[in-house]
Amino acid sequence: MITCKEDDSRSCTTCNSPQTQEFEVCEDGDGNASVNGEDTGVRYDIYISDLIAAGATCGS
Repeated sequence: MITCKEDDSRSCTTCNSPQTQEFEVCEDGDGNASVNGEDTGVRYDIYISDLIAAGATCGS
């Protein structure tokens, strides 16, 4: 399990799609999205927008 320092402010959203099981996307301190603790290298807002455009449903 990945833990964060208490002063890290992370925002997380749960997403799913017909092709995937539910998964969590978090905004890291650097503004990038991470999935399962892996930095995607893509800004959080762009990553979420791309997921929704591809047919995923994301919500808090």
